[in-house]
Amino acid sequence: MRSKVKALLAAIGMLVATAVAAVALPQPASAAALTEVTGFGANPSNLRMYLYVPDNLAPRPGLLVAVHYCTGTGPAFYSGSQFASLADRYGYIVVYPSVTRSSQCFDVASPQALTRGGGSDPVGIKSMIDYVRARYPVDADMIVATGVSSGAMMTNVLLGLYPDVFSAGSAFAGVPFGCFATTNGSEWNSDCANGLVTKTPQQWGDLVRNAYPGYTGRRPRMQTWHGTNDEVLRYPNFGEQIDQWTNVHGLTQTPSFTDTPQSGYTRTRYGGTGDTAPVEAISLNGVSHNLPVDAAAAVHFLGLDTTTPSPSSPGPSSPGPSSPAPTGGCRVGYTVNSWSTGFTASVTVTNTGTATVNGWTLRFTLPAGQTVTNSWNATVSPSSGAVAATNVSYNGTLTAGASQTFGFQATHTGGATKPTAFTLNGAACAVA
Repeated sequence: MRSKVKALLAAIGMLVATAVAAVALPQPASAAALTEVTGFGANPSNLRMYLYVPDNLAPRPGLLVAVHYCTGTGPAFYSGSQFASLADRYGYIVVYPSVTRSSQCFDVASPQALTRGGGSDPVGIKSMIDYVRARYPVDADMIVATGVSSGAMMTNVLLGLYPDVFSAGSAFAGVPFGCFATTNGSEWNSDCANGLVTKTPQQWGDLVRNAYPGYTGRRPRMQTWHGTNDEVLRYPNFGEQIDQWTNVHGLTQTPSFTDTPQSGYTRTRYGGTGDTAPVEAISLNGVSHNLPVDAAAAVHFLGLDTTTPSPSSPGPSSPGPSSPAPTGGCRVGYTVNSWSTGFTASVTVTNTGTATVNGWTLRFTLPAGQTVTNSWNATVSPSSGAVAATNVSYNGTLTAGASQTFGFQATHTGGATKPTAFTLNGAACAVA
């Protein structure tokens, strides 16, 4: 039986590693590097800690705990996902916990792991957070978690145990808090994995509430992703997570909002219709456990993409009178991450001139067949053809040499070809 479990875990790791690597962007040129930290505090299960601090840190950086899949490691998750490259863009810090036990799965099953302060992996991860907070000016309201497979399960566990620490989480192919619980020392719960553990929303919510008895403060927002054809952690776990976290937030299980962000994806939001709804769930039709990990969408939900630090513009400034165009020019960087029927685009606008721009609109023409479905850090309209991307309330200022980054998701019928020309407030921009 032990050999079969090891073989299954290895297969899971290979599937998830392939999925994460398939959507990874190249790491940008940077002096920042992944660094192992030792002696970070209480660590009952002998985890290893890897830390990524970008060169240009936000004045009050967010902190992301990025949790790897079974058979993975912190360094593998770092190199195989976009979370570090997005940290370079937005100035947040990333901690990559790394398991040392033979399965390389996180403990989300033992009574110790499912009890606040009980021991095992969650205690070690909390020590990593405390270590970073003692050394960097972390925004206490922007400590968040994400993970894939075993890491998604741990994301659920961390949010359940430490609602006073985490503000949000994004779980890719996981299970609810407490679903994997065992009492026989096993790391694996076949009933949960096969979608056979079902409870009422109240029962699921009570599991979370009982993990921290007496707590009455805020609860973390939760985003969950799952493929309908998940053969490892079966699809019923998706609905059980929705039941759990909507109940934790005191919400009905009826969506407030439903849309299709791209072909085959169904997104539902609970307790709100916008990007910061308390619970957001994305169902991927026909997709296996080997699901694509959309780091940009996760980072957006987690709220980490609201700051764009740069050496010449380390923090937000107050907008002044609107200026018509950048004096001296502008530059646009346009990066695409595409798949069969859609893509995400990350657009960085740099003021290469000598005067501050207060209030900006970038205009460009999308190639035929491309249709914008949603955007972040800018308002993009119309959805196709000649479009205008206009700053939102918090990023309208471009000082000399400074940059702002926005992004959007789109479908396509003929490819993800980039636009050929851009103008910023009427001035033609160079294309990086």
